Amino acid sequence: MESTALLFLVESVLGKGQSTSKGNYAFKCPFCTHHKNKMEINLRTTSKRENFWHSWVCGAKGKTLLTLFKKIKAPSDKINELNILIVPTKKEEHINIDLLELPKEFISFDNHGKFITDRVAQIESKHALKFLKSRGITVEDIIKYNIGFCKEGKYEFRVIIPSYDENSKLNYFIARDYKEPSLQKYKNPPASAKDVIGFELYINWDAPIILVEGMFDALTIKRNVIPLFGKVIHGKLMEKLVRSSVDRIYIALDNDARRDALKQAEMLMSYGKEVYLVEMEGKDANEIGFEKFLNTIEQTKPLNLQSLLKKKLQLL
Repeated sequence: MESTALLFLVESVLGKGQSTSKGNYAFKCPFCTHHKNKMEINLRTTSKRENFWHSWVCGAKGKTLLTLFKKIKAPSDKINELNILIVPTKKEEHINIDLLELPKEFISFDNHGKFITDRVAQIESKHALKFLKSRGITVEDIIKYNIGFCKEGKYEFRVIIPSYDENSKLNYFIARDYKEPSLQKYKNPPASAKDVIGFELYINWDAPIILVEGMFDALTIKRNVIPLFGKVIHGKLMEKLVRSSVDRIYIALDNDARRDALKQAEMLMSYGKEVYLVEMEGKDANEIGFEKFLNTIEQTKPLNLQSLLKKKLQLL
């Protein structure tokens, strides 16, 4: 399926497009300036990062949107945005989100004390709870987010933190090993499943939103926060942010994601959003803690073109 965010970007450069078929959209050709939409672009990116385009009037054509943008001398911010949005399809990572389920061995902490008679499960639940407590996760968090654990199976000795969409349907989960030291801390669903909106069930799209990397960061911050499951805003979330009425967006990524954070901040600013880049002091939100993080964002000022450029120059 073509990316709606990518369509928005192309339309911001070429004008309104018209859907034709199989991921193709027709636009007015910037080369021959025909009065009808005679340039077709396929917005379904291939595994080689290709989006074929062709003008039926003058014959101009190419394989990538980057080539097209450069030929028509698109603004540099649009080219930067394009580089973020062009994500190749990897069939080997594809899963059907509609079929995603919690592990069959999943045990919810919410009721384990009442219904589990298995001695091993009781012991493991104590270890898992101790780990969660060490990460600042409260009993209220455990109940609200339906956090649980597995004592056996593929996700043996891991806490399970589910994410649900706006319709209360599971859209992702993380499985974190609670026994230290761990050879593999996380064992989650395939990476392609990350193109979801984390904790969407609890998001108010009319209020300021905070974006963080992981679920533990989100659980620490608690208030209208979305975990990215990484360092990049994927298509579905970007589309929702752009279409929603939210006006203030706080980006709180680790220092090693500063370049990604600036690119995404610039993109959101181009859509008229007020963006704040939170200085994390070399730590993540879970390490900083709830109170200190709130104090930090209260002191954070919104980005403007001057401050954005200054932060970009600091990366050189």
